[in-house]
Amino acid sequence: MRISVYLHVDMKARTREETWTVGELAARFDLPTNVLRHWETLGLLTPERDGSGYRRYGRTDLVRVAVILRNKAAGMTLEQIGVLLDGEAAGRHEVLEAHLRDLDERARSIERSREMTEHALRCTAHDIVACPRFSQHVADLTDGRAPTARIADWE
Repeated sequence: MRISVYLHVDMKARTREETWTVGELAARFDLPTNVLRHWETLGLLTPERDGSGYRRYGRTDLVRVAVILRNKAAGMTLEQIGVLLDGEAAGRHEVLEAHLRDLDERARSIERSREMTEHALRCTAHDIVACPRFSQHVADLTDGRAPTARIADWE
C-alpha cells in the first residue's frame, strides 16, 4: 500500500494589514466606541469600511488614536490635534508653535508647584501659608508682578 501526501505551498506573500473593529480598537485604548466615531466625524480618523459597511481600523488609525490621546493629555484641543495630523493644514506651524509655548509655560508652572510641594513636605511651620519662605513661592502673584491664571483655567 502506497500513501501519497500532497503539500501545497503558497508562495504569495501575505500583505494583509491587521485591522480592528470599532469595539476592538476602542477596547485597546479603554475608550467608549462613541469617542472613535466622534473623532471620525471631526476628520481625525478615517477608517476603511468592509464589504458589510463596518468600520475597519488599520495600523495608521491605531497610531492616530495614540497621537490623539497623548496630545489630549498634554492639553491640545481636538482642533489643534487635527492641525497636527494634517500636514497640509493652513497655519499648521503657527498652531504648533503656540502649543509649544503653552507647554513651556505649563512646564514652568509645574516646576513652581513642585518646588512648593517639596518645601511644604520639609517645612516645620504649622501653617504653611504663614511660612515666609513658602510665601516667596507665590510672591510674584501676591505682589502683582505676574499675570494670574486665566479664567478659562477654572471653567
